[in-house]
Amino acid sequence: MKTKQTSRIEAKLSRETPPQAGFDKRKEAATSPGTPKYRQVFDELHSAIADGTLRRGDRLPSEAELGKRYDTSRITIAKAIHELQVQGLVSRRPGSGTHVLAPTQSTDHVFGLLIPDLGRTEIFEPICNGMMRSPLSKPHSLLWGHSMGEFAQQQKEAEQLCHKYIAQKVSGVFFAPLEFTPEKDLVNRRIASAFDRAGIPVVLLDRCFAPYPLRTKYDLVGIDNRSAGFLITQHLILHGATRIAFVARRLSASTVHGRIAGYREALLSRRIHTQQDLVRLGNPEDPHFLQTILKECHPDAIVCANDITAARIMQGLTARGIRVPEEIRIVGIDDVKYASLLPVPLTTQHQNCADIGAMAIATMLQRLEKPDLPTRDILLQTKTVLRSSCGTHPSPAHKLI
Repeated sequence: MKTKQTSRIEAKLSRETPPQAGFDKRKEAATSPGTPKYRQVFDELHSAIADGTLRRGDRLPSEAELGKRYDTSRITIAKAIHELQVQGLVSRRPGSGTHVLAPTQSTDHVFGLLIPDLGRTEIFEPICNGMMRSPLSKPHSLLWGHSMGEFAQQQKEAEQLCHKYIAQKVSGVFFAPLEFTPEKDLVNRRIASAFDRAGIPVVLLDRCFAPYPLRTKYDLVGIDNRSAGFLITQHLILHGATRIAFVARRLSASTVHGRIAGYREALLSRRIHTQQDLVRLGNPEDPHFLQTILKECHPDAIVCANDITAARIMQGLTARGIRVPEEIRIVGIDDVKYASLLPVPLTTQHQNCADIGAMAIATMLQRLEKPDLPTRDILLQTKTVLRSSCGTHPSPAHKLI
């Protein structure tokens, strides 16, 4: 007795195909007179799998049913099926039949990179390089969007690149949501929704665009920002700091709010100035903002949301004649290239960008393989890199702890 699925698949195989459609010259030669019967069966099934007529998971009709369709013996059908099995296109299990595993057409994917901060923030280039170096990426291609303009231009250019990737029918997109613009949340949601409508999976890099600690439905690969904020703050506390401020730019990504949460947790765990909030948001290049921090917080140490903020704060303190680390200790998060080259080398939390890139590729391929997987956060751990700015006097060669 035929099942509905068997009847459907037989209908697919019986569907008339226009001349030349789906057949190349090699296929025409293979089905010419003199071609072994098993090879004719193999070629037709092979073609149906390759063009998607038979999809992954479809069960083939039984050998007896195929024998009737092709007017040949079960031994001939079994030989054709065995050839498909040898090529990894079908699986055969006693009692469950023969099922399609994968198409023979190229499984190479083209992925788009939608990273507004590419070329501006140092972490994204090594993340992308980590993607390309991953053994999993060898059959696939990455489309690099051009470096975008200033923050005011990024929103428009990001949406334009989004629609370009949709037109190119990329297999998936790695998206680092916009930050620092008033409309960033709205634009990020529009971009993600556009990919959803196009059926293009998205893997978020470094950050989510939902307000911390909320999450979107997309996979995310980055670092454990809460842990990073906790560890770098704990380091300062263990080395005697008691009035520790946290400084970040306004409209920062959710990663910064995760770091603030870790900073506060470290203070609470040691019962440090829990009655006064020393988190300050503003432009680290603005002398008036720095003056406000010094006047209101009276810090003996400052945790900066990232290394670029730390560099700006250090520069401002130096201009005021305030010595780092003797009077105020400074630490950052990210460990970008220039962190060790600042006038006072910067203590920071190191993130392995290459590993983030490799994990992002693996995550995307898993999402394509199993679209129904639950949403995942793949969060890599960071390590504290000791340099002079925290006042712990490490050895000349920087030290990871």
